[in-house]
Amino acid sequence: MPAAATQCPSLLENDMTPLLTLAQATQPTMPTMGDAEETASQAIELLTTYGIPALIALGILIIAYFIGKFLGRIISIPITKKVDETLGKFFGKMIFYVVMLFAVLGVLGRFGIDVTAFAAVIAAAGFAIGLAFQGSLSNFAAGVMLLVFRPFKVGDVCVLAGETVKVEAIDLFTTLANTPDNRRIIFPNGDIFGSTIEVITYHPHRRVAVDVGADYGADLNATRAALEEAIAATEGVLEEPESKVVLQGLGGSSVDWTCWAWAPAADFLAIKQALTQNVKEKLDAAGIGIPFPQMDVHLDGQVHNTQG
Repeated sequence: MPAAATQCPSLLENDMTPLLTLAQATQPTMPTMGDAEETASQAIELLTTYGIPALIALGILIIAYFIGKFLGRIISIPITKKVDETLGKFFGKMIFYVVMLFAVLGVLGRFGIDVTAFAAVIAAAGFAIGLAFQGSLSNFAAGVMLLVFRPFKVGDVCVLAGETVKVEAIDLFTTLANTPDNRRIIFPNGDIFGSTIEVITYHPHRRVAVDVGADYGADLNATRAALEEAIAATEGVLEEPESKVVLQGLGGSSVDWTCWAWAPAADFLAIKQALTQNVKEKLDAAGIGIPFPQMDVHLDGQVHNTQG
């Protein structure tokens, strides 16, 4: 009995040992002062190594953003007012993106990244893009020239690439225009800038020319007087510059005349139509005929008159 009693405490101790070990393992360990100092040191090191440079880089990009916007606005406003709105916006955006590009390259260099490789990549990409878009870049350059030098403007009636059109819009790559019969034509700017441009409505006044032939039997002075009356009877003809009746030459079937009268550019077609009508009426009133082409054919020594 005493032997059994002495064995019970050892058995209890053996049974409790795993429980005590588990309790010690699951009990949270309290950080020491040394651990806290080490963690703080690592945090400060990370902040110094990455955090502060990242904040500086972010600050540089933000400042570059506002500087780019400011410079773009300074460049864009005068070009928009004095040259063209489209060109002003383009140069404003170009200045902004150039400033941002240099800012990004500067930030990358600050982090130790070799930006010369990026420069080589950008140069190669620019060369490839230039070859791929050679025609488009030519049109772009021509569009810039058209917007800067302004040989014509929106609303002008011009002869562009052989077409008589009214200009509706001038963009960086193309020019939009409408024909008199209301067809829309889109011209590549390169085709326009590389050829002759005729601006019909550039001057406020235009000269109306009406050609007419008179009978060989008609008196020259009477014909001139009838044509001068036709000009005087046409409404809208300007007094200055002076209108003229010009004897052009002796044609195959008629004596050729030309009536010159000056008119406002906006009324050119109406005045030309009215003058043509007056010329016909005044010549008819004076008994002066307007001959049609005729030819004398000689057969067997006889003269046969063929008209038509």
